[in-house]
Amino acid sequence: MKNIIFLIFLFIFSCDSKENSLPNVIIIFADDLGYNDISFHGTSDISTPNIDEIGYNGVFFTSGYLTTPFCSPSRAGIITGRYPDFFGYGRNILFAPKDPNMGLPLSEYTLADLFKTKDYTTGIIGKWHLGAHQSLRPNNRGFDHFFGHLTGGHRYLPEELTIEDETQVKAHSQAYRTKILRNTDRVEIDDYLTDEFSDEAVKFIENNSNKPFFLFLPYNAPHGPIQAPEKYVSRFPNIENPLRKIYAGMISSMDDGVGRILSKLKEKKIFDNTIVFFLSDNGAPKKRWTEKNGANAPLSGFKGSDLGEGGIRTPFFMQWPNIIKSNSTYDNPVSSFDIFATIKSIINPDLELPNQIHGKNILPFISGEKEGMPHENLFWKINGDFKIVNNDTVRGKDKFAIRFKNYKMILDEDGNNFLYDLDLDISEKNNIALNFPEMVNELRKKINKWNKKTIDPIFLGLSNNELYNKLNPDRFKF
Repeated sequence: MKNIIFLIFLFIFSCDSKENSLPNVIIIFADDLGYNDISFHGTSDISTPNIDEIGYNGVFFTSGYLTTPFCSPSRAGIITGRYPDFFGYGRNILFAPKDPNMGLPLSEYTLADLFKTKDYTTGIIGKWHLGAHQSLRPNNRGFDHFFGHLTGGHRYLPEELTIEDETQVKAHSQAYRTKILRNTDRVEIDDYLTDEFSDEAVKFIENNSNKPFFLFLPYNAPHGPIQAPEKYVSRFPNIENPLRKIYAGMISSMDDGVGRILSKLKEKKIFDNTIVFFLSDNGAPKKRWTEKNGANAPLSGFKGSDLGEGGIRTPFFMQWPNIIKSNSTYDNPVSSFDIFATIKSIINPDLELPNQIHGKNILPFISGEKEGMPHENLFWKINGDFKIVNNDTVRGKDKFAIRFKNYKMILDEDGNNFLYDLDLDISEKNNIALNFPEMVNELRKKINKWNKKTIDPIFLGLSNNELYNKLNPDRFKF
């Protein structure tokens, strides 16, 4: 009966051309949030009731993944619905506002472009991190409204935003202090940055509740620097580590914002027909404020590390009260790039896209209309860094991972195999590669076949900041 009701709705939905039949869509994208940093997953020291509510309102993807364990490529994956390595986006970008190649290539079609085909109002509030050159900024990539920063991270306290604009930046790290952008204008803020983003999100909903809208809300919390007002820090008297306490306050501020957003949807009576996703761009990094109790526990690994689950598996929720049953779970692997494919199937299924997307429409799998797995395999790659050896520039070897059914295999830079049965060993402690040589060989073949479709990174990344400066001596000269 559930499947029949779902199919009837989809038929009615596809036949109804009225503007108000289209759902609103909000993607809330946290930054460096650990798998164990929300109370939905049972963390003992941080309470996130509003983020948890999204999970309880809809479906929790127990095996929800990102396309990479790094901030910038992860954003490229979610906004294009594609593996970033297929278009050379295999590194974390540098802040290089004069470089039109340092960011999301103009050949890539974005989620915002997709929504504009149905005349949605599109907004992004928060961290862009997909290019600082004028041609690469949000207002040139399908977004009507932008309020946020271009950098990979940012200072949170308004008194620390002392740099007027990119022309005054003289080093990569200084960009964290630039003033916030509202579309193309720099503006002053007077509140904690996470709260400013939440305020702006609530206003966006208020101003656009009478027609379909798409809001991309990539908070930069809880990415460093570790800063939070005392009103949030004081909520956690039982946390002893002072940095962990501030980190918890950062997450709590974001959670408050999520609660206000959900309340505004209810107030405007658009809650039931608004799709809300919540996930993070990668796992927590290995820092003093994340190691206590294991920010990614029970997963192994961290942001940008060795392709362990802790870097690439994320808290991943989706609610759509009109369609998705509350308190649902879905256990088969899904990825952040499935969001693009799912939204396309809802708002413009017949649209021909300029690029192949790799995501799948996951709604039929959630409903039970389709059996099996959305993906036969999921792949990950960490591109080797450049190093100077005997005055020569040498690129390091790549690392790979593949998810196949309940198995995960990591192929390290030396060609060693690490195979895990995640159903039995979610912490990836027991390498069973020697027990399954045929599977290992088959998975290596799959990785090699997939890798032939990728291309080398088209820009130097964050770890090669000094090399980039040598090759581009006018980087900060305006």
